[in-house]
Amino acid sequence: MNNIKTEFTIKDLESFSGIKAHTIRIWEKRYNLLTPNRTDSNIRYYDISNLQKLLNVSLLNNHGLKISKIADLSESQILANVREVISKNGIESQSSNMFKLAMLNFDETLFVKTYNGLLAKYSFREIVKKIFIPLLNEIGLLWQVSSITPAHEHFITNLIRQKIYTNIETVQLSEVSNNSKLFVLYLPLNEIHELGLLYLHYELLLHGYKSIYLGQSVPVSNLTDVTKVYDNCCFVSYLTVEPSKISVEAYMDTVADEVLQNSENELWLLGQKVADAASLTLKPNVKLFSNINDLLKLL
Repeated sequence: MNNIKTEFTIKDLESFSGIKAHTIRIWEKRYNLLTPNRTDSNIRYYDISNLQKLLNVSLLNNHGLKISKIADLSESQILANVREVISKNGIESQSSNMFKLAMLNFDETLFVKTYNGLLAKYSFREIVKKIFIPLLNEIGLLWQVSSITPAHEHFITNLIRQKIYTNIETVQLSEVSNNSKLFVLYLPLNEIHELGLLYLHYELLLHGYKSIYLGQSVPVSNLTDVTKVYDNCCFVSYLTVEPSKISVEAYMDTVADEVLQNSENELWLLGQKVADAASLTLKPNVKLFSNINDLLKLL
């Protein structure tokens, strides 16, 4: 069975390229930049070669080449110009688009080649911050507008997860050099979006801390098992889709009552749901962070 997505709406093209649909239509009519097809019911759609061309055109246009000049170029000349831009500005200029194409085509080879090209120039941490984090934000938006399916999202996130685990292995056996805090990382029940937390685990190990990674969908009652072994735990969690808005405060209260009470344990929270708690009065041993970098500044 062929699972590759081959038909794209103009809204899909807008979502992937960042170019407004209105602008795409103008380029199409004025410069014959794209060649849409039509279904039997006369509905316009674009194939993957159109998407790839638009991504290349977007790259060249963002680097100062006027659309009228790009339109005069042949396909081979466009590719030659793209290669020139990449050679001058680094592969990161096109890497996000390459990762998106790898995701669309379920192409692990393209993902690995693009990643290795980045790794030849940048550290793993730089790749995560410059490429993966913005890419994952984009993918989340693409999923929301149905330009990609959950299968696409799972494919790309699993490949990124593999790279994070590979780098965790390089620091796992390092001696703990900072005993000021012991971190326990976990996700609440029904929360499975772990990439941010997994990367934070890597950063904590890299900074010399002892970090215990419990993983996805952990009940609050299970956290006390760690406190039976270790004192002064700093529990860190990402709230992305869970708990629901009305229960963020209740969730923090539950953790405080069951895990933090009568101890020096702390709760640090990140993620989209943190905004729901921004106006709440927090207990002294609860901290909220808008992103990983803000958290790392405290270390």
